[in-house]
Amino acid sequence: MSARGTGVVAAGHPLTAEAGARVLREGGNAVDAAVGAMLTSFVAEPLLTGLGAGGYMLVAGGGEQAALLDFFVQAPSDRLTSGGGDGSAAPLRAIDVSFGDAAQVFHIGPASCGVYGAPAGVCAAVQRWGTLPLRELVAPAARLAREGVVLNTEQSYVARILADLLTSTPECAALWAPEGRVLGEGELLCNADLGEALLRLGEEGAAPFYSGEVAAAVCEWVWAGGGSLSAEDLAGYRAIEREPVRVRYRDREVLTNPPPAAGGTLLAYALALLNRGPQPPTLQGVIDAMAAAQSERTPEFLEGLDEEGFLERFLATRLGATTHISVLDADGRACSCTCTNGEGSGVVVPGTGIHLNNVMGEEDLNPFGFNLHPPGRRMPSMMAPSIVMRGEEVELVLGSAGSNRIRSALLQTIVGAVDHGLGAREAVEAPRVHFENGVLYAEPGIDLGGLSLGDGQVVRFGELNLFFGGVQAVQSRAGGITGAGDPRRGGVAVRA
Repeated sequence: MSARGTGVVAAGHPLTAEAGARVLREGGNAVDAAVGAMLTSFVAEPLLTGLGAGGYMLVAGGGEQAALLDFFVQAPSDRLTSGGGDGSAAPLRAIDVSFGDAAQVFHIGPASCGVYGAPAGVCAAVQRWGTLPLRELVAPAARLAREGVVLNTEQSYVARILADLLTSTPECAALWAPEGRVLGEGELLCNADLGEALLRLGEEGAAPFYSGEVAAAVCEWVWAGGGSLSAEDLAGYRAIEREPVRVRYRDREVLTNPPPAAGGTLLAYALALLNRGPQPPTLQGVIDAMAAAQSERTPEFLEGLDEEGFLERFLATRLGATTHISVLDADGRACSCTCTNGEGSGVVVPGTGIHLNNVMGEEDLNPFGFNLHPPGRRMPSMMAPSIVMRGEEVELVLGSAGSNRIRSALLQTIVGAVDHGLGAREAVEAPRVHFENGVLYAEPGIDLGGLSLGDGQVVRFGELNLFFGGVQAVQSRAGGITGAGDPRRGGVAVRA
């Protein structure tokens, strides 16, 4: 899919991408389009994102000073030291999620809920870069929530593998299993309460979600269930604008997510290592860069992410379930936005339609144990919305879902586009590998002969799998703007 002189939106669901493209057609810029698409993703991709989620938005090009908007989830208060009554906390509930050829353990329940950032992020993005009123951007998503979304193949697959989560509470089951079984492909998912919450966001902004009636309902419900999210946590939350990570790769500059997020720093480190080697890098070189980045994810690394100047020191001394939206408008302005609800906590707050995140229960974000992050600290996300610049012009806008696989998916997509000259679709659809904890995971179509893995083992997948992320990319070349959605997660690209 390509366009000349117009914009392109790539996203994880056809309705999400079309919502963004419609905003571009109506005269909005890339940020307007990304916000419109994000709001629709809350409805069309509710197992991956939502008002109870968090994320990041990277903006560059078209005369804009590059900036990263951080609205990710942060750690809530310690229940034992917070006010509000009984200090006893509920335990995290573990569930197994199978990807077919690999499995992960996720932890859910009220104790897994962190301080959400999506409402604050939406409003901050519109205020900082937008040209259209938020109420106009919200209206189509609110209508979709009330009328319902027909589950497609990809969303029904996610619902199936998360069936234990979706039936873990009566409120969540009422949405996802109204007749005693989880909704399947072709069936209608309706969330009228979410539609009303979106309309309220459009009319009143983020305030009700952090200090008003919605915030009060959320805190009371979570606390009653044994979670620790407090009114003070929500009232103190702010979206934060940050300077992006900048790393040279070949004759390009890659912009990505800075600390306190972890994913962008590790991606930059891997790119810097590859930049020292041959062009294009060998598969062994790519795997070695993945392994080197993974080895740096120590307790000291995670603790240091929150320190001033950490990124510069780090590079100088060494050199769930997520969804992504990439937009490039006709003026060359790019917006790369990644959001996640984790897998969702199973906690749906009555009367709000909001399914809260389970970020505090994600092992990928808590690799050395749960409840170790101090209250108010942003969680060390693996998400890394990225933009590749060639001179002053945007060449590639990309980001990915996939938890720990995000950085390896983005690394291989950038290598494909920059080193091998692949178009957006070819770079996104190329088979991938991921190396972690001594295990090499590989999709079919990759020759693993001659690799040196030491004592490592290999897990081969039978087909392309959402385990390897979901890269959504838009590329600008002399022939025009092209986009690609990742088939692993039902992604599409739509021309404005």
